[in-house]
Amino acid sequence: MTSPPAAAPGHPRRRGGGLPLLLVLPTLVLLVVALGYPVGWQLATSLREFGLLQQFGAPAEWVGLDNYVALVSDPALWSVVLRSVAFCLATSVVTVTIGGALAVLMNALDRWARLVLQVSLLLAWAMPVVAAMTVWIWIVDWRRGLLNWFLVRLGDADAAGHNWLAEPASFFAVAGAVVVWMSVPFVALSIYAGLTQVSTEVVEAATIDGASGWQRLRYIVAPLVRPVLSIVFLLQLIWNLRVFTQVKLLQDAGSVASETDLLGTFVYRLGTGQGDFGTASAVSVLMLLLTLALSWPYVRSLLKEDS
Repeated sequence: MTSPPAAAPGHPRRRGGGLPLLLVLPTLVLLVVALGYPVGWQLATSLREFGLLQQFGAPAEWVGLDNYVALVSDPALWSVVLRSVAFCLATSVVTVTIGGALAVLMNALDRWARLVLQVSLLLAWAMPVVAAMTVWIWIVDWRRGLLNWFLVRLGDADAAGHNWLAEPASFFAVAGAVVVWMSVPFVALSIYAGLTQVSTEVVEAATIDGASGWQRLRYIVAPLVRPVLSIVFLLQLIWNLRVFTQVKLLQDAGSVASETDLLGTFVYRLGTGQGDFGTASAVSVLMLLLTLALSWPYVRSLLKEDS
């Protein structure tokens, strides 16, 4: 009985031929249709002008790139973009930092303490957005909010009746706290899952060699879980750049929308509020390009690590 011919050196034998691609093809087609159609519709809509007549069924007029030209020359857009990028970067860094610290804490706790912390994080993460925002709005309410009551009890008489949502600085502090609070559970549990895959033998060897706890965390554990850190940070950048619900509900609770708009609420105000779907679609396209620009360095690093 003869054995099958061996593969030539330097040319590994390919198994399955085009079968893997054939199996993945339905999923790829579904993704292209599901994601490509909305993007194509946004692009087509951004090249048209919508007004009062379109609300009565008149076709939208083709204006080409006029919506983009008007946006680029509008200083209000650039202030919204700067606020959105700053808010996105700040909340993403704080979220990953706190989530990473909680993951390290979970890894160091005993079984029952770790279980209590994990259940607490899951409950916070599972809470519906509207329900969570109802609690947060009550906490910062200027008339009967818990935060002002607590500060007054600590001796700060000026906190009585203070509206935390009236000024942009305090508004974004509250919005950032809400976004971080709702994102930390996912980051903490994801990083903890990565920490459980770190070999205990490697950590024990570093301990025997005299490495301190900080040195083990920085030079051994962090590089091993770097892929997980990169992915969760990339996801936080994408999610926090297009945050909408938290900011919109806080705006409705008592702030000036024009001073506290981020890209998500800016698109909503242009489209649903003013009926200018052409300009709103143009902002959505710019938002997509900005998301790709912010996430590309991390995607490139992930591709390099995979190769």
